[in-house]
Amino acid sequence: MGQTVQFNFHFNQKQTAYTWLNYYTPAKFKNNFTATAKSLNTVPSTIPFSASAKWNIGQLSIGWKHYFKGGFDTENGYNLYGIAGFGLMITRVENVVAPAIDTSIYTSPTVGGNDKFYRLTLDLGAGVEFPVGGSFYLYGDLRTWLPTSDYPSPLLHSNKNVPLPCILSVGMRLLFGN
Repeated sequence: MGQTVQFNFHFNQKQTAYTWLNYYTPAKFKNNFTATAKSLNTVPSTIPFSASAKWNIGQLSIGWKHYFKGGFDTENGYNLYGIAGFGLMITRVENVVAPAIDTSIYTSPTVGGNDKFYRLTLDLGAGVEFPVGGSFYLYGDLRTWLPTSDYPSPLLHSNKNVPLPCILSVGMRLLFGN
């Protein structure tokens, strides 16, 4: 669950620049792993463990919205639009590993601790709007943030395209200065 605060600047009926700020409630999950001994003489040779994680994700994006059907101020029917932009994703990660793993003796796919990382993103999506009356519009869009930069973190057991969200947003748009 999250919230998007969005501002649009309309150049004409079909072309709009946008900026938005997204922030979400923390995601919590737990994964099971096995740490493997670095030496053949180590007993035990493997240790099963779990990693409980908490992620806080936010994002700032700027980009372009194009109306394929309708326009930003169409008062009847519905509007279809596509969005494309660039963003900065900010993620805070906290891992708790139990039992604790001695990484000088064992190789572990993840570690415990806290980290904050940033990823540049390509933001893509599509949406629909319905005029409610006056300057109010209901909207729904489906979008994703494709990572374009990498920040390897030992707290992530996979650094490739992580996270890769699929976001369904619904809300109300209020048109000012028409």
